[in-house]
Amino acid sequence: MTESNGAPRGAGGGSMPDWEKRFRAPRVSLPDWAEDAPDRSLFVSNATGTYELYAWDRATGEQRRATDRPNGTTDGVLSPDGEWIWWFSDKDGDEFGVWLRQPFGGGDDVPAVDGLEASYPAGLAIGRDGSTAVVGRSTDEDGTTIHVVRGGGAPQEIYRHRESAGVGDLSHDGTLIAIEHTEHGDAMHSALRVVRPDGTTVAELDDTKGGSQELGLEVLGFAPVDGDTRLLVGHQRRGRWEPMVWDVASGEETDLALDLPGDVSAEWYPDGSALLVAHSFEARSDLWRYEFGSGALTRVETPPGTVSGATARPDGSVEYLWSSAAEPSVVRSTSGGVVLDPPGLKAPVSVPVEDVWVEGPGGRIHALVQKPAGATGPLPTVFEVHGGPTWHDSDSFAAGPAAWVDYGYAVVRVNYRGSTGYGREWTDALKHRVGLIELEDVSAVREWAVSSGLADPDRLVLAGGSWGGYLTLLGVGTQPDVWALGLAAVPVADYVTAYHDEMEALKALDRTLFGGTPEEVPDRFTASSPLTYVDEVKAPVYISAGVNDPRCPIRQIDNYVDRLVARGATHEVYRYDAGHGSLVVEERIKQVRLELDFAARHLS
Repeated sequence: MTESNGAPRGAGGGSMPDWEKRFRAPRVSLPDWAEDAPDRSLFVSNATGTYELYAWDRATGEQRRATDRPNGTTDGVLSPDGEWIWWFSDKDGDEFGVWLRQPFGGGDDVPAVDGLEASYPAGLAIGRDGSTAVVGRSTDEDGTTIHVVRGGGAPQEIYRHRESAGVGDLSHDGTLIAIEHTEHGDAMHSALRVVRPDGTTVAELDDTKGGSQELGLEVLGFAPVDGDTRLLVGHQRRGRWEPMVWDVASGEETDLALDLPGDVSAEWYPDGSALLVAHSFEARSDLWRYEFGSGALTRVETPPGTVSGATARPDGSVEYLWSSAAEPSVVRSTSGGVVLDPPGLKAPVSVPVEDVWVEGPGGRIHALVQKPAGATGPLPTVFEVHGGPTWHDSDSFAAGPAAWVDYGYAVVRVNYRGSTGYGREWTDALKHRVGLIELEDVSAVREWAVSSGLADPDRLVLAGGSWGGYLTLLGVGTQPDVWALGLAAVPVADYVTAYHDEMEALKALDRTLFGGTPEEVPDRFTASSPLTYVDEVKAPVYISAGVNDPRCPIRQIDNYVDRLVARGATHEVYRYDAGHGSLVVEERIKQVRLELDFAARHLS
């Protein structure tokens, strides 16, 4: 077992390579803005080399770094009055901590809520007065608890359950609280409860009852008008995510029935008269405006590619974070121009993505392919498997895949069963045969890549992070003769130990995926654990892991590595001081450099 700190072969000398520029170039998130002080905004940027929260006064143009920690900060909320920045303070990326707050204009950080001990966060909603908040917490001991805090007083517990739950939203006038919960034991499909600030129930909505289908609900937000009891809700009643309006006072449900394929979400325009609709279909996304009065659906013009976030401003304009596989992300406005354009190095472009559809054992599989401009196969090919698993790869900018393309590799990304954006049945299909279902789809696309002449069958790399890292280790063990290399970042490696060590919310998800605990369904956990197949692994394996990771904890990775060591298998391990990934740019660059170097040394 070794660790390489050298530059990858082919990097060249002297000037900085394009792939490194893409990581170093300043990036910003979509700015959040204060409901009652819209000139005050909060965003995340890596301008100093670490991802931190920034306060932005649009009236004066002043931008101020609000947090400054060695391992970075990304979880923050601006109070509706614009006076306070709430941010979550954990220890070195372990996601276990407390909420702090500081004045928008700068000042000392102070505990936001006295009397609540450290926990994993389970949602936060702040009242318009700036001093009322609804705080969700999760711990291994208590499950989920939700508390109301008023005016700096003692927190009042209004909800407690062993299963996972979270704060959905607080109504505009502060009289109603929406909670997403999984008391029925299905962590993939939430039900909704609306309560008063004293915890008494106002209304319930549960699509998991009364039928054979497993359907979920999600809170999209209360109407932004005092006294308005309408709640925007996401539902799956037609086999995909769509929005509807639920009046929690009368019980009336208004089905919007938007004529758009794929998944649809929405948020309110600030005056409550319309919805900003976000539409995702076949790895692309776009925006629409829905008028309540007329029912008209009008397209909001955005370039082809992916909108990763959008918000409607009080003047009716829409700000959105956009990118494509070829072009780096940028925050734009429908009023014209770029909203935030950080100074400094600009990220070089990459190559466009190509769509491929492959027939698989569970239906047509969508894959996204990038390859060096003008290159002809067969090429060394990286199958970059996304995390989640309930996520999907899209036509959006990603510095990691672009780096592989720079070095002559083709990159294939597979939206396997379990991915979002292709209907509820596709997303839910992986249950009980966890990991194995996804790898069947990856295998079908791999066979296409080889038979089409794109991929060199002797130089196939399986790679990914988080769930993608898990699938990488499971793949090189269950399919040892087809992969030349495995690159697994923050993976699940020993599923039984991972279950016992991970954060409580993920335990609930795993019980849903497998149908029980490792003690209740041991055969399912064994069949889906990379550790079961570690002695079959033939390919060199590279593993990177955060020592403070609560999602894919380090002990279960060490168990897997110990087995590799015992049989003298070719592998390298890199451990770093962070959680489930790093927010430090230099650390991210180092990890990509190590993967590129490992591949260069082990692929002939």
